[in-house]
Amino acid sequence: MAKDVVPEEARRRRRPTRQGTVLSERLIVETALRMVREHGSAGLSARRLGAALGADPSTLYRYFDGMDGLTLAIGEELIGRALAGWAPTGHWREDLRALGLRIHGAYLAHPQAALLTASRVTGRPREIATDEAILASLRGAGFADPDAVRIYHAYIDQALAFAALDAGSLALTDKARESDEERWESTYARLPAETYPNIAATAGLLAARMPHSAYPVALEMLLDTAERQLADAAGGSAGDGGSGGTAGSGSEGAAGGRG
Repeated sequence: MAKDVVPEEARRRRRPTRQGTVLSERLIVETALRMVREHGSAGLSARRLGAALGADPSTLYRYFDGMDGLTLAIGEELIGRALAGWAPTGHWREDLRALGLRIHGAYLAHPQAALLTASRVTGRPREIATDEAILASLRGAGFADPDAVRIYHAYIDQALAFAALDAGSLALTDKARESDEERWESTYARLPAETYPNIAATAGLLAARMPHSAYPVALEMLLDTAERQLADAAGGSAGDGGSGGTAGSGSEGAAGGRG
């Protein structure tokens, strides 16, 4: 049976730790983020975190339901950082573009933590507020509820999937990452045109583009599709009242993602 987590007010330490600090959930999460950034997820444990905080490791379990609870809190912190300072303007496409880029950027600021948390669903307040804001933008723009949910699903999974993909590259050693990037010139650019005509024709473009994230382009493509669907629905071209268009519904049963 899972151990009940003590509410924040009740679990706050009255005495400083050995390092003279007073523990709080926020301090523990920030310390855990630093440890994950410096040592990777394998370097995060209750024992090591307790040592970094100058507290007994068992103290952490007064704040979180085990290390998995701490992992969810780290994910909540990252999504919260993306949401902080963002406010909807009423222009759904601009709002979703800005929020998507903020989510992607917040995770990439902590690539090791992104790999640890991008696939998790925290169910915590800031994650819920983000989901509510996305759905509010879509429904406020006039998307029918089935379409709003489908686009929300693609939108948030796209942001987090690219965050995990790009974080994986950033989490590599500098040597490994540079070696991967150089292959576009050292290998692909030297392939014979007789055998690989399309790669040879675009080798320079590939070498310039591939070391960079494709997320901004993919995000624009998703928003383009959603905007066309909305226009089709408004023009009456979708005979079922707005669930047609090019967004498609075939992915609703697909595995993976946060849903």
